Amino acid sequence: MTADTAPTDTVPTETVPTETAPAETLTLAPVRRVPLGARHLITPAAVAAALIALYMWVGTLELDSIEQRSLNRAVILAKTVEHLQMTLAATALVVLIAIPLGVAASRARNRLIAPVILTLGNLGQAVPCIGLLVLCTFLMGVGFQTALVGLVAYAVLPVLRNTMVGVQQVDPALIEAARGMGMTRGQILRRVELKLAVPAILAGLRTALVLTVGVATLGAFVAAGGFGELIINGLKLNRMPVTIVGGVLTACVAFFIDWLGSLAENLLKPRGI
Repeated sequence: MTADTAPTDTVPTETVPTETAPAETLTLAPVRRVPLGARHLITPAAVAAALIALYMWVGTLELDSIEQRSLNRAVILAKTVEHLQMTLAATALVVLIAIPLGVAASRARNRLIAPVILTLGNLGQAVPCIGLLVLCTFLMGVGFQTALVGLVAYAVLPVLRNTMVGVQQVDPALIEAARGMGMTRGQILRRVELKLAVPAILAGLRTALVLTVGVATLGAFVAAGGFGELIINGLKLNRMPVTIVGGVLTACVAFFIDWLGSLAENLLKPRGI
């Protein structure tokens, strides 16, 4: 009987691994990104509808000479370019400043200077926007550079904080595995930590972009141009169509940039996250 039962006992133990192995390999397959669908077109469609409605509304108005000088194609195009220049230049400087500082503050060996870095990042949002621009004006005068400094100081905190959080939340086991494969500190930072921190960094950058679009309207107070000039001129001259156009254009640009940020988050995040 023992000779007959031995084969029957060993058969199940040999077949079970062969049946479960394919299931395990399937569960470890990387997750594919969700393709862009109709829901991603809601924001640009709404922005386009708002712009068309604004254009049609302005076309029904009888504009006086002052309003015509402010609400013509050349002026609106120039203000759009100025506003985008301030926003994109400030965002580029924020990326160059905040991401390296966030990485430095996330290192365990720099824990003594991390509070100092966070305090400096908080200063921009602790001071009111208009007050920050006034302080910059006393130091630098008026112009594009003054508005740029104020925007960078105001928008650096979200990117700085999210970079720190994203890098610190990387699983230490992954870092140890990369170190065991012979990677240097720089290679671990570039290939492991920063790649896994991309979703958090992009979320902070998206927030900074939207903040910059809104705060850039205050650049008109320091002669930096942008949609803020339309809003302020409309208020000073009691021309509500000019103010409304400036406000709606600012909101449309903010929504559109936020939509571009959501696309970047979807396309640039590592697979499986």
